[in-house]
Amino acid sequence: MRFLPLALAATLACSAAQAAEPITIMVGGINKIIYLPAKLTEVLGYFKDEGLTVELQSQPAGVDAENQLIAGAVQGVVGFYDHTIDLQSKGKEIEAIAVFCKVPGEAELVSTKAAAAGFKSMADAKGKTLGVTGLGSSTDFLTRYLAERAGVASKDYTLLPVGAGNTFIAAFKQDRIQGGMTTEPTISEVLKSGDGKVLVDLRNEKDTVAALGGLYPAASLYVQNSWADAHKAEAAKLAKAFARTMKWISTHSAAEIADKMPKDYYGSDKALYVSALQASLQMFTADGRMPAGGPESVLKVLAATKPAIKGKNIDLSKTYTNAFIPGDIK
Repeated sequence: MRFLPLALAATLACSAAQAAEPITIMVGGINKIIYLPAKLTEVLGYFKDEGLTVELQSQPAGVDAENQLIAGAVQGVVGFYDHTIDLQSKGKEIEAIAVFCKVPGEAELVSTKAAAAGFKSMADAKGKTLGVTGLGSSTDFLTRYLAERAGVASKDYTLLPVGAGNTFIAAFKQDRIQGGMTTEPTISEVLKSGDGKVLVDLRNEKDTVAALGGLYPAASLYVQNSWADAHKAEAAKLAKAFARTMKWISTHSAAEIADKMPKDYYGSDKALYVSALQASLQMFTADGRMPAGGPESVLKVLAATKPAIKGKNIDLSKTYTNAFIPGDIK
C-alpha cells in the first residue's frame, strides 16, 4: 500500500486556488445498486464540496470501462477491484483509491424452468449456458470460479455475454441462458416475476465467504497509478467525497437512500428498489477503505481461473491504496 508524501497538504492548498479541471468517471452500469455511491456522491453534493467538476458516464460492462481508462479517455472508473489485478498481469498499473463494497453484491441466478429440470447448484452447470455481463468482466471471473469450485470444468458449460438489466432478463425469459450472474435491482426483478431463483448469493459477507472462501472487495473507484501520482490533490478529494458517501450510507435506511436517487433509477416500482437496496446494504463499506485480507482473496479467485495470473508475481500493494482516505470522515 502506497503512502502520500508529506508535501500533500501544501499541494492540496495550492490546488484549491486553481480552477478545477473536469474529471470524467466511467461507471460500469450506473443504475446498478453496487455502483450507487457514484451517483449518490453527486446528488449529495460531495464532489462540489471538494471543488471538483465530475462527469459520470455509464458503460454497461466493466471490461469496456477499463478499456476507456487505459486509453486515457476517462480519468477514473467505478468498477470491480479485481480489474486492477487482472490489468497488472498485463503490464498495466491501476489502483483502487476508494472501495465501496466488501463483497460482489451479485448473485448467480437459475431460471425457474432450469431449476425444475434439476439445476439445483453450480455442480449442475454442466451443459448449461450461463449469462455474464461481458467476457473478461467480473461476472465472468466469478462464474468461472464458482463452477470450478463445484467441480465443473470450463469446457463443460458456455458463457454468454448478455449485459445487465433488461437484456439479462430477456435472455432469461427466452431461455438463451439457464443461469447467470447479475446485480440489484435486476435480482429482485427476476425474483418478483418468478422467472428465476438465487443459486449463489454474493450480496452478504456470510454467503460470500462460504462461496469464495473470503471477502471479495468489489465495487470501487480505480485510476491509473500514474494519474494518481500526478494528481494527488484531485485523487485525495475524490477519495474523501466517496468516503463521506459511504459513511452517509451506513447511517441511513434503504428508504432514505432511495429518496435521494433520481426517479429513473427505480421507475414505477420504488418499493422494489427499496427492497433491493435493503438486501444490499450489508455489502457496502462504511468508510471507503480496503478491507483487510480482501486483496488476497480476490487474487486467489483470479489465480484459480485465469492462466495469465496463476503463478505470476502480482504486487497487491500497487493495486489499491487507503492513503487518500481521510482519517476522520465528516
